Amino acid sequence: MDIVEKVRNGERVGLEEALELYELDLFTLGALADEKRKKMYGKKTYFNINRHINPTNICKDICKFCAYSASRKNPNPYTLTVDEIVEIAKKSWQSGAKEVHVVSAHNPEAGLEWYLGMFKAIKEALPQIHIKALTAAEINFLAQEYGLSHDEILDRMVENGVDSMPGGGAEIFDEKVREYICKGKVSSAGWLEIHRKWHERGKKSNATMLFGHVEKREHRIDHMLRLRSLQDETGGFNCFIPLVYQRENNYLKVEEFPTGQEVLKTMAVSRIVLDNIPHLKAYWVTATINLALIAQEYGADDLDGTIERESIQAAAGAKSAHGMALDEFVHLIKDSGFTPVERDSLYNELKVWR
Repeated sequence: MDIVEKVRNGERVGLEEALELYELDLFTLGALADEKRKKMYGKKTYFNINRHINPTNICKDICKFCAYSASRKNPNPYTLTVDEIVEIAKKSWQSGAKEVHVVSAHNPEAGLEWYLGMFKAIKEALPQIHIKALTAAEINFLAQEYGLSHDEILDRMVENGVDSMPGGGAEIFDEKVREYICKGKVSSAGWLEIHRKWHERGKKSNATMLFGHVEKREHRIDHMLRLRSLQDETGGFNCFIPLVYQRENNYLKVEEFPTGQEVLKTMAVSRIVLDNIPHLKAYWVTATINLALIAQEYGADDLDGTIERESIQAAAGAKSAHGMALDEFVHLIKDSGFTPVERDSLYNELKVWR
């Protein structure tokens, strides 16, 4: 049985077979992923009205791909106060945001109460807003910095109002690649264990993969398979987000960047391999809005959201500093032949834009 027939029969693919998928021509592979997408969601494309808040850029870790943390490449350190963070959340809520997505650097000067206190303060001011916050990398940093276990940090997150976890910090799970691009950050096993523990608390999270730098295709597949294995155990991942590496203002010496075709192939392979993670997000911030719109035909059923403001990817060259207007976002999805569906953070449908 060839790989196309196997996928169409709904059979799972392993590492070697997933590499075979990459060798298919772009349109054959895209058609396979699109068939899966249509069975699940038809022509619906999900998005939410959200606000990214990046409260500090002071970081003890030095990841080679990062342009956001205060360093020689970004010599403007900042840390927002809890009051400033709450004020941003309030303004975003008034503008229609249903979610704040809070991701920081690993700031050893800010204090544990600053990290957790901001969530409590946001929840007290805005009880209905969904707080998506603290990557596994941040949780690991806080546990090490303050002599606590991962369980203790996770319990305090729940107590202070965190609703779900973002998928950041995963990068690439292959240990050798990880050693090169983000030495000192949470390990691949640590990342997976933190998400396992979060899922055991009945909570949902997302998963990411940073690709297009020094990794190879087999590293991407290995990454997906580790996520698939954990999802078989817990069912706690809402969404997989392949993040395209941003090339500006960092220390990772990359000679060849992925083509648009390679990005779309990676989207399609993700949809086929990750048969148990419901949603596949083409994060327009890193993929560009044009490629993200095309990715809707390569398995992606989610484009993230309006974002309003974003600093981490923008520092490395992404065109996301000021987000995107809601009406423009809806128009672009419609214009590409899909049906925009506003969702909440857990993928409950709020409004279908006809």
